[in-house]
Amino acid sequence: MSETNSNKRDLPATGSGAMFDNLAPRYDLLNRLMSFGIDKRWRKRTVRSLQLQPGDNVLDLATGTGDLAINIAKKHPNVTVVGVDPSVKMLEVGRTKISKADLTNRITMREGIGEELPFEDNTFNAVTIAFGIRNCTDRPQAVREMKRVTKPGGRIGILELGEPRKGFMAPMARFHIHQVVPRLGAWLSGAREYRYLQESIEAFPPSEEFAAMMTECGLKMLEVVQFSFGSCHLYLAEVPKDEGHIAN
Repeated sequence: MSETNSNKRDLPATGSGAMFDNLAPRYDLLNRLMSFGIDKRWRKRTVRSLQLQPGDNVLDLATGTGDLAINIAKKHPNVTVVGVDPSVKMLEVGRTKISKADLTNRITMREGIGEELPFEDNTFNAVTIAFGIRNCTDRPQAVREMKRVTKPGGRIGILELGEPRKGFMAPMARFHIHQVVPRLGAWLSGAREYRYLQESIEAFPPSEEFAAMMTECGLKMLEVVQFSFGSCHLYLAEVPKDEGHIAN
């Protein structure tokens, strides 16, 4: 085997937890710079949409460094959150942030993947995933798992990036995704990782197609909210109240 092929073989798989381990130290800074800080507003909107009540328990998938989990806990002082992510290094950064925010008694972080959740049916009042569904190798299975672990009547909020396809600002947004994101990411971190980010955003299905898939998985779609000329969407759904869960 050539040295080049051996080096390629040692690289972590794109979209894997190991790949995001490489990004962990600079992940928050990169998010702020590449979204111009707007991602904070998107997360706040997601938290509001869940309509949580005191005593609720929330699952945050692809929690990364815990930004959304921390937002939920701060907004709702009587709510607990479980954050799940496949990247050990991202979880380490997240635990440090949670400790500094004095939220260790209400936020738990654990390793795992969206397609195979280690929780019983009807465990959570709500489930969220921000900028992580496109990294799931089997998106319908991940959505079905979210539905399975959510109580009937509970809400599921999926926040995800995508390539704008319509509108007069779409060309500018596409330029940002294709040119700015990979170059800025390569400068601050690694070219390979942020080339993957650009390609995964480009490949994500149109909002109406993804919402239809969520409906096919048995969820009741409540709304699809467009942000920043279609470069990001919030997909808000509910687990039907009159439906029991069937184990997959």
